[in-house]
Amino acid sequence: MGATAYTKDLGDRLVVLNANPAKRNVLSAEYYDVVKEAMKKASEESRICAVIMSAEGGYFCAGGDLSQLENRQDSTLEYRVSRIDELHDVIRSITQCTKPVVAAIEGGAAGAGVSIAFACDLLVASVQSAFTVAYVKAGLVPDGGLTHHLAQQLPRSLLMRMALLGEPVSAQTLFNAGALNELAPAGDVMDNAMALVDLLAQGPTATQSAIKNLVNQAASGDFEAQLNRESRAMAEALGSDEAAEGMASFLEKRQPNFARLRN
Repeated sequence: MGATAYTKDLGDRLVVLNANPAKRNVLSAEYYDVVKEAMKKASEESRICAVIMSAEGGYFCAGGDLSQLENRQDSTLEYRVSRIDELHDVIRSITQCTKPVVAAIEGGAAGAGVSIAFACDLLVASVQSAFTVAYVKAGLVPDGGLTHHLAQQLPRSLLMRMALLGEPVSAQTLFNAGALNELAPAGDVMDNAMALVDLLAQGPTATQSAIKNLVNQAASGDFEAQLNRESRAMAEALGSDEAAEGMASFLEKRQPNFARLRN
């Protein structure tokens, strides 16, 4: 059996692919390892400006393998927590990656596949895709940070309908609610995701990292703490080469060349 997950290194970007289309790209230990390694590599290497999360076979991710979950019923609570924490380590690796992470979602996502998608910073989905949070139908609850991320982006009524009824929700509905960045025709999702990364590649990478960190920390809701974080981040940015290039290009009425700073 071939690899069920792998990474394409395209120079200034990494593409992480879940490669088990026969099972609608359910989650696997190999996929977890590939994702975490990709996020580590992106964070450490200055040439990389972004990561794209995608999958083979026209469906993003069906979440956890229910047959494996069923096998854990007779295990201890501590063991079940440890296995769920393996997923949570993957989610942390995405949110803590210092580079923007773009989800390219063909077909749709279900369960923890939705958690992974919404842990990303920018989301492109096929207009024909759907998102299903159907844990409730198996007597389970959402995990992978799903309630955290969706509660920030969706009206409570829509999130409750998704989580309590387990009904599929169309990408169009989520786009209208402001939870997706772009809709693309079926088959064009990766091209649109690449175009977004092209825009990111023209920008200041360190500044983008600082912005991602500030936005993520804003979810804590502590206004004074956020003001202090913004003050520190802004002061650090003002002393950077990226700020020097950005301000000089603005004053000189030219396009900034941030890419040269990564070389």
